[in-house]
Amino acid sequence: MNAPAYPPDLVRDVARRRTFAIISHPDAGKTTLTEKLLLYGGAILLAGTVKARKSARHATSDWMEVEKQRGISVTSSVMQFDYAGHTINLLDTPGHQDFSEDTYRVLTAVDAAVMVIDAAKGVEAQTIKLLEVCRLRDTPIITFVNKMDREVREPLALLEEIEAVLGIDCAPVSWPLGMGKAFRGVFDLRHDRLKRFTPGEERVTGDAEEIVGLDNPRLDELYPGEVAALRHDVALLRSASPPFDLDRFLAGRQTSVFFGSGINNFGVQEILEALTQWAPPPQPRDGGTRVVHPAEAPFSGFVFKIQANMDPKHRDRIAFFRVCSGRYAPGMKVRHLRLGREMKLGNVMTFMAQERVMSEDAVAGDIIGIHNHGQLHIGDTLTEGEELDFKGIPYFAPELFRVARSRDPLKTKQLTKGLKELGEEGAIQVFETEQSNTLLLGAVGQLQFEVVAARLASEYKVDAIYDPASISTARWLTFPDDNLRRNFEREQASALATDVDGNPVFLATNRYNLQVTMERWPKVGFRTTREHGERLAHA
Repeated sequence: MNAPAYPPDLVRDVARRRTFAIISHPDAGKTTLTEKLLLYGGAILLAGTVKARKSARHATSDWMEVEKQRGISVTSSVMQFDYAGHTINLLDTPGHQDFSEDTYRVLTAVDAAVMVIDAAKGVEAQTIKLLEVCRLRDTPIITFVNKMDREVREPLALLEEIEAVLGIDCAPVSWPLGMGKAFRGVFDLRHDRLKRFTPGEERVTGDAEEIVGLDNPRLDELYPGEVAALRHDVALLRSASPPFDLDRFLAGRQTSVFFGSGINNFGVQEILEALTQWAPPPQPRDGGTRVVHPAEAPFSGFVFKIQANMDPKHRDRIAFFRVCSGRYAPGMKVRHLRLGREMKLGNVMTFMAQERVMSEDAVAGDIIGIHNHGQLHIGDTLTEGEELDFKGIPYFAPELFRVARSRDPLKTKQLTKGLKELGEEGAIQVFETEQSNTLLLGAVGQLQFEVVAARLASEYKVDAIYDPASISTARWLTFPDDNLRRNFEREQASALATDVDGNPVFLATNRYNLQVTMERWPKVGFRTTREHGERLAHA
């Protein structure tokens, strides 16, 4: 059977796209690397480094006030720029462990990931969680071992740890000569040359001295006491370590490993080149009823994130939308499948962190921002009419709970509106209890409550009190039939709530309470996760 013919211009433009996320543990240097990639891509002229955060300048991708105060990323930014004939869509994910949910959702919208490892600390807890999500989707991963200009661990020990803890094979592409104050550069294993490192070289240059050949006398002249160790390591790697294999990389079974120093722009260009040369263009996606090819002419895609009030001057809500097929055109009409109605895509934008420009064109792999007045939720699918449903946007059972109440009783309505909008956005999970109609906030970490409090105060002008709730954990419920559901709801009425999508939720006061209830009702499903748009009652 002949393969379907796709529009040639669409095939060409999709092939140019590279859409990836940067993942790491907090403080591994992820936001700095993001800035330097933008610098190399010509998207910004000045990187807001960690040092500069104490002044009026902050990292381009950190726009929320809480982020500026703490010097961390707690929301996901999207940045688009061109490099070497490719259009790069970079998604900077939250690094703080409290924001794993938003990060997991962002990972559903990318085709590759760059994993940043702190060379002094090695593999850390958050990296493990994030990699698990990538592995579930067989996402290709490029590893950047950062901060080699500091006192760090032995590179061979780091590779062993990555392989053992993360369960992925490592293929070093470069290898460091020295570390800390004695960091001299990296040896390119593919092209057999050393790229010299100059401390404090923070401007973007392509003129670092390269010394070709491991046996080059220039190496002995420059580094007489150190080059023997480099030759030993390279010989060991070439004899014992499998070389980089593009097919295994694309299957998510092998990660290419680079060493460098993001803060000094060292090793950044190599990461960009690896992304353009090795990372896959947009891939086919499971559309529920069939697999959707990215170069198909009909437009389709899904919402993976909603951000309210990105511009404090305008009370706006932006839906971050991953294009999965076709081409966006200004003013086009699409079908909103969850609501079953048509909507017009006007004033769609692309992102350069907090700077936004109107989008005239977008194809599969691109991330566009759609102005949203509450009609778009996380996970919503938009098409040109076909019934599709893109899968894989996760929600996780929260472990921390608070009850919010306004200090000013006259602002209760504003509080309710703010919480529901933040719940739809995914910044926090909001549950409404069945008996008292109380709005309960659920989070995976304490910082989420702080961010919600800050945003309610700045964006909705609500000063709220957040009382601890006597809830230990939550579970989404599924029932095999209506009769069992009615009996369960009658007995457990005081422990029931609904989420923002109307799904039934069981609120457990402690682990024992959850265990006993599960044993008493063995036919009821108690779910720790759910996907967007799932109607769970009869799942």
